[in-house]
Amino acid sequence: MKKTVLGICLAVMAGALVFAGGAKDKAASGEDTSLLDLQKRGVFVLGLDDSFPPLGFRDDANKIVGYDIDLAQEVSRRLGVTFKAQPIEWDAKEQELATGKIDCIWNGFTITKERQAALEFTKAYLNNAQVVVVRKGDGVTALADLKGKKVAVQAGSSAQEAIDSNPAFKESLKELVMFKDNLTALNDLETYGVDGVVMDSVVANYSITVTGKPFAVLSEGLANEEYGIAFRKGDVQLRDAVQKILEDMQKDGTVTAISTKWFGADISVIGK
Repeated sequence: MKKTVLGICLAVMAGALVFAGGAKDKAASGEDTSLLDLQKRGVFVLGLDDSFPPLGFRDDANKIVGYDIDLAQEVSRRLGVTFKAQPIEWDAKEQELATGKIDCIWNGFTITKERQAALEFTKAYLNNAQVVVVRKGDGVTALADLKGKKVAVQAGSSAQEAIDSNPAFKESLKELVMFKDNLTALNDLETYGVDGVVMDSVVANYSITVTGKPFAVLSEGLANEEYGIAFRKGDVQLRDAVQKILEDMQKDGTVTAISTKWFGADISVIGK
């Protein structure tokens, strides 16, 4: 019995070593089968924060919708695969991608030099800025007015990075409060839990327009940035295929139609 179990264990270990060796050889050869692998699986899994309107969020029927969702669904259709939106913890997004749970991060993901070194990014598809949302009538009209006040931010977001890149502003605050998502942070702003929320201008302006809440966006921002779609390092074929399809969609008017649906105009920078 013991010999049989031992034999099985040794066989499994040997198989594992062969598999690991094969994976190592593939990595060493630089072979990129990312597009073929996706097409074989037949499902394109997009990782997102599902409370990030209008790019990706849940509607009244609890269905995940949004600008990025519409783009990705059409990209998936043209790739010949099924689309799946996979909500993830935003501060663990890189780990979710690295472990293969998702195929890309596509949800208002800001392109930075550090991220480009670790991931494969498409070209920018939207411009954005990190801004501060405040309550109207509080007398806060500039970043300096937030000195000694509490400001909220989504953990692991580009907004947090923008704050960290502005040490004078960060040090002037009484407290920097971390939230799981922007919508929760805005709710805390409304109930006077915090005095401002640093977040993406695209999301801030959309939320204010849709909800009609008494908020304002400071004209003085913290950082200008661009959104891109991120894939695992080495998944160049898949990235390039998505990029080409997006450019084709821009040329044939599909992107314009989707952008107008969500923003009232074509604000895409694809192919521009």
